[in-house]
Amino acid sequence: MPSKDELKKALFSYSTNYNTSLEDENKMLKETVGQLRLELDKFREPALLVAEVIELSGKNAIIKLPNGNNFFVNVSSSIKKLKSGDSILVEQKNLTVVDKIATNKKFNVEQFVIMEKPTISWKDIGGLDEQIEEIKEVIELPLKKPELFKKVGITPPKGILLHGPPGTGKTLLAKAVAASTNSTFIEIVGSELVQKFIGEGAKLVKEVFTLAKEKAPSIIFIDEIDALASNRIDVGTSGEREVQRTFMQFLAELDGFKPLGNVKVIGCTNRKDILDPAVIRPGRLDRLVEVPNPGLEGIKQIFKIHTKRMEVDKKINVDKLFKSMEDFSGAEIKAVCTEAGYFAIRADRTKISEVDFKKAIEKVKNEEDAYGKDYIKMYG
Repeated sequence: MPSKDELKKALFSYSTNYNTSLEDENKMLKETVGQLRLELDKFREPALLVAEVIELSGKNAIIKLPNGNNFFVNVSSSIKKLKSGDSILVEQKNLTVVDKIATNKKFNVEQFVIMEKPTISWKDIGGLDEQIEEIKEVIELPLKKPELFKKVGITPPKGILLHGPPGTGKTLLAKAVAASTNSTFIEIVGSELVQKFIGEGAKLVKEVFTLAKEKAPSIIFIDEIDALASNRIDVGTSGEREVQRTFMQFLAELDGFKPLGNVKVIGCTNRKDILDPAVIRPGRLDRLVEVPNPGLEGIKQIFKIHTKRMEVDKKINVDKLFKSMEDFSGAEIKAVCTEAGYFAIRADRTKISEVDFKKAIEKVKNEEDAYGKDYIKMYG
């Protein structure tokens, strides 16, 4: 039987522990309530607008909202070192500047372009020796040895235009020169530069060149440039006028006050005949490089490139095969090699025979006839 003193001590200990537990629980509940109140206050606060500082005027500023409107507003005294071009947060009611935010360096144009460091080498391209030499002179040499041009006292061309039938290796040439100069390769299709709203296309063109300068040395490759730079007409729809505005911005970027420096432009088209003369005059894309279908020697080189990893029967009469592939583009020769491989797979073989190549050539020709050979010939 415990004594009275022992009972008092036990009761006191229980009471102390109970009070401590209640205090801890009460404290935890108060913290939870406080956090919930903060969350409720956040929901009650109005959203802030993101704007840009155009000009400072004492304790005030001229700002530009995303919709393009400019306002003369007050600036909070807590904001220090505010300057033109800064991104800011403003209240919706009185548009007072309440805070400065870090500038977002991500370009909107990045969702439209393919940006990469190509790995294609000059050895991967066959039958285009003359074109390779010209591209090396115009693009590669100025990027690798700019001091040479300063000594001679000339300014290298800003860019070149590759033209010729589809599938002749125009994109491969652009990627190879980007790889040889360790340049950032920015690829965009001309039609993607034309946007729905007025001014958006011109802004996109400006951002492409700004991005290229940020990533310099870089090469801007514009595929299907005829979608952007076709002959201008006096009368047209609002859409055609917007294409012309985008084209004018493109010309302005080529001729800009700030030199392009380590940024080169390569245009690519199958329809040189419909291009506006303004884009191919001296000082812009003034080097015109035709990329035709390969000759017999070119066919041999391309065939060798695409079959170097294939197990080909040594008894094949390759000269006869090359003659049967006359007028084929580089892409069609690659298709022949791929189809020949499929014929071997279907026969449960790994070695490619002459029959496989003959069947493949016949198949490619039939597909060409199905889509129309006149369509390919019109691009001369």
